[in-house]
Amino acid sequence: MKKCHLKYILVEKKHINKFRSSHETLLNYDTLTVEHNDLVFVRLHWKNVEEDLMLSDGKEKCETGREDRVCSESSSRETEHMDARHKDCLAYVLHTSGTTGTPKIVRVPHACVLPNVQHFRELFDITPEDVLFLASPLTFDPSVVEIFVALSSGASLLIVPTSVKVLPSKLAPVLFTHHRVTVLQATPTLLRRFGPQLVKSAVLSASTSLRVLALGGEPFPSLTVLRSWIEKGNKTQIFNIYGITEVSSWATFYKIPEEILDSTLKCESPVQLGLPLLGTVVEVRDADGVTIQEGSGQVFLGGRDRVCFLDDEVTVPLGTMRATGDFVMVKGGEMLFLGRKDGQIKRHGKRLNVELVQQVAEELQQVESCAVTWYNQEKLILFIVSRDDIVKDRIFKELQERLPNHAIPDELVLIDTLPFTSHGKVDVSELNKIYLDYVNLTQNKLDGKEDLWEKLQCLWKSILSLPEDLKVPEESLFLSSGGDSLRAVRLLGEIERLVGTPVPGLLEVILSSSMSEIFSYTLHTVFAVEDGTFTRTSAAKRKLSDTDQEAEAASGESLRQQSALPSGYKERKAFIALSRGSQILSVNATELGHCPLACADLISQTNIKHVRSLNPSALTGQSKGPPCAAEVPAEGSPVTEAAKMELRVRWRSDTGKCVDASPLVVIPAGDNSSATVYVGSHSRRMKAVELRSGKVKWEQTLGDRIESSACVSVCGNFIVVGCYDGLVYVLKSNSGETHWVFPTEDTVKSSATADPATGLVYVGSHDQHVYALDIYEKKCIWKLQCEGTVFSSPFLSLNPHRLYCATLGGLLLAVNPATGSTVWKHCCGKPLFSSPRCCRQYVCIGCVDGNVLCFTHSGEQVWQFSTGGPIFSSPCTSASEQEIFFGSHDRFIYCCDMKGHLRWKFETTSRVYATPFAFQSHGRDGEVLLAAASTDGKLWVLGSESGQLRRAYELPGEVFSSPVVWESMLVIGCRNNYIYCLDLLSGNQK
Repeated sequence: MKKCHLKYILVEKKHINKFRSSHETLLNYDTLTVEHNDLVFVRLHWKNVEEDLMLSDGKEKCETGREDRVCSESSSRETEHMDARHKDCLAYVLHTSGTTGTPKIVRVPHACVLPNVQHFRELFDITPEDVLFLASPLTFDPSVVEIFVALSSGASLLIVPTSVKVLPSKLAPVLFTHHRVTVLQATPTLLRRFGPQLVKSAVLSASTSLRVLALGGEPFPSLTVLRSWIEKGNKTQIFNIYGITEVSSWATFYKIPEEILDSTLKCESPVQLGLPLLGTVVEVRDADGVTIQEGSGQVFLGGRDRVCFLDDEVTVPLGTMRATGDFVMVKGGEMLFLGRKDGQIKRHGKRLNVELVQQVAEELQQVESCAVTWYNQEKLILFIVSRDDIVKDRIFKELQERLPNHAIPDELVLIDTLPFTSHGKVDVSELNKIYLDYVNLTQNKLDGKEDLWEKLQCLWKSILSLPEDLKVPEESLFLSSGGDSLRAVRLLGEIERLVGTPVPGLLEVILSSSMSEIFSYTLHTVFAVEDGTFTRTSAAKRKLSDTDQEAEAASGESLRQQSALPSGYKERKAFIALSRGSQILSVNATELGHCPLACADLISQTNIKHVRSLNPSALTGQSKGPPCAAEVPAEGSPVTEAAKMELRVRWRSDTGKCVDASPLVVIPAGDNSSATVYVGSHSRRMKAVELRSGKVKWEQTLGDRIESSACVSVCGNFIVVGCYDGLVYVLKSNSGETHWVFPTEDTVKSSATADPATGLVYVGSHDQHVYALDIYEKKCIWKLQCEGTVFSSPFLSLNPHRLYCATLGGLLLAVNPATGSTVWKHCCGKPLFSSPRCCRQYVCIGCVDGNVLCFTHSGEQVWQFSTGGPIFSSPCTSASEQEIFFGSHDRFIYCCDMKGHLRWKFETTSRVYATPFAFQSHGRDGEVLLAAASTDGKLWVLGSESGQLRRAYELPGEVFSSPVVWESMLVIGCRNNYIYCLDLLSGNQK
């Protein structure tokens, strides 16, 4: 952007914070809100913009002692070069796809692309009455020509959503019935996707609105095929246009004469490339680089002003000619396309251009459309979309009659439709995947890919509760169709039961890819397993050597001695913070002024009774009287009459949408009345609510929905929370004002954790990284590639000083918090939604295969406990660290000892997603209890020793949030849009 001297940009409102944070060090900007479509108009002011943007290639700098002479020579040649540094030189910058060679950056001057716009406007005779369809995506340079031909002529430009563009049956009536498009510039592949019948009845019918059809970007269809698409009486003008991105879109044109289109004579020769467009020079050169007038050679394109800058080029001589990689036969002044340089192969000792095979196959009556690939440079594969289901043998026979022996394909694969890229060209990589699936299917026992496809459709509709007679489109996305992570796990399980084997990595595909991609991935993985080419193995574990342990201990010790808080941060608070799973961060008030970090501790790794001894008298004072909030209507109801305990709504707070995040409760030392609940919701709102009264202290709207639970900084002044917009927000805890925003590359559902030893904050992202953030210096200290999406929350162990992270790829990683280096990792085989949890001896985590796994801190697996369903619930340890509590989708809450033996299990009424919370009763008996929730909205309070039910309560909505308990108050989020605070009243408190 800086090199282009970009001055203005439009940014979607929901991404404005990410834009600001990504570029705040580079530019200043003003913003003007544009009402249309929630856009923000940004005026850019670059910081320290250098006048000279010349890249230091060593060729154009004026060296000491020769400066005057060299600069003088440069000046004399100025009129012979185009210079990218000149103001207003460049129109746009894009990346080539690599279709015509190696991918590269192309910077296009106004003077280069303008001739295309001017010539096409005249060539197609564009008027204000015309309607042009924007067929090309904005990343494909023909879109520039389409847009400005329309704008400069006063014509209409039709822009269609991608969801419609990829469905020919929907696109055809939009273009030719509803909007009556008159000019269409497209790739032949895009046209073929309509199918010959639809092309003939709508696109090129006798009554079509289409006045001009310009086909380019790929080899032009044979005239025989083109004639079969045209209905008698059609008057559409058809053009073959040719060019390359490196010389700004189009270079030549050829209008197909009407007499050729109307003729019934067979025509075997390819369509010529035609004449140069305005300002364009076309040359054909032989292997020695000599321009030829007859014979075959490579096409070179250029012209005085038809010059673009490739990659690091800053100046280019006017009239530069670019090699295209395309070969033609020049005959009688006509250029006939032979094929690309990289489309030529050597097969059976002879040269072959694969386009010849496609051209011959396309002319066969049974073939609707086709494509050819040279698979692994070993096999010539012909893919055919056929009008007839049983045509394979017939097509092979006809190809043998029309093609030389060295051109006959090795394999013929029938497909439903040709895949194409976003630029409208045939997607070769996708064809190769299809062939691999085809090979696997023919070598294995399944009935066929059609059978799997049909069953996948049935599973999809069943799990998403869709009508049975609905045909699910191939491009359907699971989450966009009404799915969620729970249903995704169910779909994973059903697919694995269907194919009879695990499919590692499939869950991430389900959550991010289309149905066709899920189908392809399943086929590839399943057959690879059965063929023995893929085996499930755990990632290599390694014990830390004594040297490693000593080094790490030394590193951790030095880290603890260094405070991450800058000296400027004098205000540090003493507090207790409680989050899901009985995690408690305590910063000791009495020692804080002398040793702020050394005295901070994660009490979840010590005795919870020690915390209770600090509560309420030592840290919070005595309980205040009755709640200040107005009485809440009794919309929830008890479902059982458990003895000596009652749950009663103290207050509720509306967030606007579902609350899936778990609450964070922060209690300042010595001021129990100021205890605050922090939680976000799908409405994008982050709220701070007074724990005792339910009064809203502040509310902040973030860029997208919030499912990440909040984390408090070690100093107590900031709240850290992740967001669906890919940003990690650092907000001031007292006001909600934004202190800093850190951008990741994808959604952040992971909840952050703070390191009392350093003040660093660790958080994971769907971009497959875990980040260590210094929120005081506003910088990322390190980031770690985790080989999979990080959904769960990192967990910090202080002794040993280690960070544990888990991925949807099934990896559990132990990380050095100081350096971000991996200490060890273990492959659990299935996705990990559960967050890891530590005690002094062990690390535990739940897996979607229904197992809880326990490891030592050196990575050795100690035990495994199996439940009857996937585990999303994170483990919660008891105060003594002798028990571990967790929930499962099998509807049970479990308690195991630290040897993996079952102590008790309690059956709820629905799946358990939430993490349990262990706490001490405020009644006279001081019993240690366990609070838990099931997804149907039920809250369960159990005796932690026996698992016996003490009380149950039903909220009016589903619950995915985990409970947090302080004193006799339980806080939890609900999918009916509310945060709830309930009083837990024992018999002597009623």
